[in-house]
Amino acid sequence: MLTTAKKIHLIIGMIVCLMAFLAMNQHASGTQFFKVEKTGKGKRHMILIPGLTCAGEVWSETVARYEKQYTLHVISLPGFAGTPAVAKDEYLKSMRDELISYIKINKLKKPIMVGHSLGGFLCLWISAVEPDLVGPNFIVDALPYFPAIQDPKATVESMKPMATSMRDMMKNASPEQTKQSQQYYLNTMASAPDKLEIIGQWGIESHSPTVAQAMYEMQTTDLRQELATIKVPVTVLGAWIAYKDYGVTQDSTFKNFSDQYQQVKNVTIQLTDTAKHFIMYDDPEWFFQNMDKFLNQHAK
Repeated sequence: MLTTAKKIHLIIGMIVCLMAFLAMNQHASGTQFFKVEKTGKGKRHMILIPGLTCAGEVWSETVARYEKQYTLHVISLPGFAGTPAVAKDEYLKSMRDELISYIKINKLKKPIMVGHSLGGFLCLWISAVEPDLVGPNFIVDALPYFPAIQDPKATVESMKPMATSMRDMMKNASPEQTKQSQQYYLNTMASAPDKLEIIGQWGIESHSPTVAQAMYEMQTTDLRQELATIKVPVTVLGAWIAYKDYGVTQDSTFKNFSDQYQQVKNVTIQLTDTAKHFIMYDDPEWFFQNMDKFLNQHAK
């Protein structure tokens, strides 16, 4: 017969063992708030990350082109385009760490990283903090420090007051105010009316506080010096024509991109003269021409 004291110690021991098991299991499975749609059967893996407010669907044409050659992992980030939101004080850093865990848990061997806009920023960040984990990067109109495209002298400290004000205003905006704000910049995103409708709908379906936090972090996270640790080849596609009425030129844009990516040891930068921010929508022929070349050179 067990005494009462021994029974208590036994119960405590069982609880401790159970807690340890749960902790180990949680570590093994990882915490994942983003959605993944996996397709294709290729031996080489490719991770595709959409931009701000966008669904993984933004990569539909890309998936259709490459699913016979690669296994594709299409990400939909929480809070964007109807994907359930999560409360994160450091949203982008959390997404970075979750994506790193996803690669490790699924034992993906140096996956090709493809990202548009905010998604490209995450690809660069992952490649900088885990330089031996991932394969080559294909970056679509993304920069390591977003504010510097408008002001090359911008710093995290100089941007914080404006970024904070913008975040707070966006978090408290009404649905109508959010829609009006989207309409203001929507025409700089793409040219085709049907694509603009899709992009706009994703924005409406996105969680405003999440979007506000992500934008704040994009303005207060500078990766330019961190890029020096990246070991893999990086190809960058950039766009500029949406802002030519504001004095932006191809030369000034190329210089800005070159300056921001100067720490990357192996980088190729190409600018489109016809497409806006959603290059894969506006000029798919040019987009796939460059992506084919990138994959042939770096992802065999």
